[in-house]
Formats: sequence, C-alpha cells, structure tokens
Amino acid sequence: MARRAVDPTGKQALFGSPPAAAGDRLAPGVRSEGRTALFSTPPRQAGTVVVECSNCRVRSRVSLFDLGLRLFSGSAWFPLRHHPHWMRCPSCRQRRWCRIGWND
Repeated sequence: MARRAVDPTGKQALFGSPPAAAGDRLAPGVRSEGRTALFSTPPRQAGTVVVECSNCRVRSRVSLFDLGLRLFSGSAWFPLRHHPHWMRCPSCRQRRWCRIGWND
C-alpha cells in the first residue's frame, strides 16, 4: 500500500497543475462592462418572480410553482400595504410581509 507524501506548506496546491481543468461556464452574449455592469440588472428569467421580504429586505427570485406553494400553504393578502402578502419568506424562512415583483 503506497502512502502519499504530506505537503505541510501547501506548495503542491499552489504550484501544481490540476488533474483536469473545469469547463468554461461563461455564457455567450453581450457582456456588461464598467458602469453598465455595476448599475444594470440581468434580464428577467421566464417563469420566475421576485419576492422581497419586509423584515430581511432580501430580494429572492423564485419560480411560479414555488410561489404558488407559498401562497396556497397559508398566506394572506391586504392590497393597501406596501408589502401586501403575508407568506413564508424564501430567504429567512419565516412568515413575514412580502412583496411580489411581477415585472422585476
């Protein structure tokens, strides 16, 4: 049974080549650079909505199916509030007042 040598300084990890390089995961298309990249939003994904929580202020993108499950598993709706939906937040996982962004 062969034993591998221990590299206490970690030089092998820094200067050795990886056994297999990972594939390129960048998508083709127009890239935003500079100020445009900083102040622009990605294009809307089909079949998703943005849910913003009033407590943690996190905006989460969820699918329409997931939104349906959240709304039908115990929620309330009061249309005059800024965050009109009482539902389980996707990020903090607590029942809070949330706002659903259909066009975000």
